Amino acid sequence: MDVKQLLGRQFRMLLTDISPKLNTKYVYRRTFGKPIDLQNPTTLDEKIQWLKLNTYYNNQLVTDCADKYKVREYVEKCGCGEIINQLYGVYDSPEEINWDELPDKFVIKWNFGCGQNFICKDKSQYNEHEIKKMLGKWRKSHRTFYRNMSEMQYKTIEPKLICEKLIETETGELPKDYKLYCFNGIPDCALVCADRISAGHARYYFFDKDWNLKRYNKMGLEAPENFSLPRPANYEKLFEYASVLSKPFPFVRADFYLEKGKITFGELTFTPSGGFDKGRLPSTQLLFGNMLRLP
Repeated sequence: MDVKQLLGRQFRMLLTDISPKLNTKYVYRRTFGKPIDLQNPTTLDEKIQWLKLNTYYNNQLVTDCADKYKVREYVEKCGCGEIINQLYGVYDSPEEINWDELPDKFVIKWNFGCGQNFICKDKSQYNEHEIKKMLGKWRKSHRTFYRNMSEMQYKTIEPKLICEKLIETETGELPKDYKLYCFNGIPDCALVCADRISAGHARYYFFDKDWNLKRYNKMGLEAPENFSLPRPANYEKLFEYASVLSKPFPFVRADFYLEKGKITFGELTFTPSGGFDKGRLPSTQLLFGNMLRLP
């Protein structure tokens, strides 16, 4: 991050401290080149911002479900415990991790924020001290993560480190994500993240319930005429689980993994891209916005 980016981030965090609404207006204009309409929102991102500042603000259920550790209890209460990933341990700090007791393969992540996942495919290849130092550095972002885009659902999450089973694939690559967009308890389509290298580095394609490519985003628009991906076994079950988990929320994205027909819950995301997603086409913003009924 260069000096200009750092100063911009610090300015946005300061705006959030003054007023989350003020920062939301500022970032929206900077992102889309026009003012946000919070009085009569029409696009998906406008409505996500409205929910963020109203219905989801200081909403304990939303905060608990944005918490990657506490959401496990919510999934269990919804009767979907069979899709919760195996938990090896939960810690208040990296120093509590007993490295010797962990299996050779695992994933460690903080329960807030995004993109800070340590994926271990062979424990013997890593230095325990260096990994714990990295995890401690990531812990500091808890004070700043929510402030950048005023994602207030993360503010009061009590930081926890969780260690889970590594979801393995036949190729050894990272598993595909299936991110289901749910509007008023109804999952409409899945954003499939393929060829993932790391957080934020993947190919993103929308598919409907019948596994038809939908050209809802820039990558989908650029895909060849007959482009598709192999339809995974049990794909239709993702929509059944998403329908149950999304029921209390006007909008949420329910994220899953699906390998060899086995579904594993990932997380619930209330403000994808902070509610500032330039990857969606303008027509998709309006299409999704029409699907979402605000309270």
